[in-house]
Amino acid sequence: MDKSEAFTGRILKMHKYLLQEKGEKVCSSQVVRSGTSIGANISESRNAQSTADFIHKLSIALKEADETLYWLKSLHNGGYLNEKEFISIYNDADELVKILVSTIKTLKKKAGIL
Repeated sequence: MDKSEAFTGRILKMHKYLLQEKGEKVCSSQVVRSGTSIGANISESRNAQSTADFIHKLSIALKEADETLYWLKSLHNGGYLNEKEFISIYNDADELVKILVSTIKTLKKKAGIL
């Protein structure tokens, strides 16, 4: 299982927890959309038709990862995630951002885009 698939599982478990234990629906719905979209776009990129298409799909995954960081901060600031919960899942999302940024930069250099 890759990091994005593992992260999707964590996001889904967190969403269930937030709904059942905290009664939070708005931000948790947003974070489940963006958080699960990361892995979906990475998976879709594996069948890209060109390098440009591959970069495009990974760029969408990166945007979703950035959005996920925002929603995680919102949940933490709203008191729905304690410090330990927040740091753990935030660090995982941030790691995905770093991997995606690095991969996209490398691909763009190889393609002569940068």
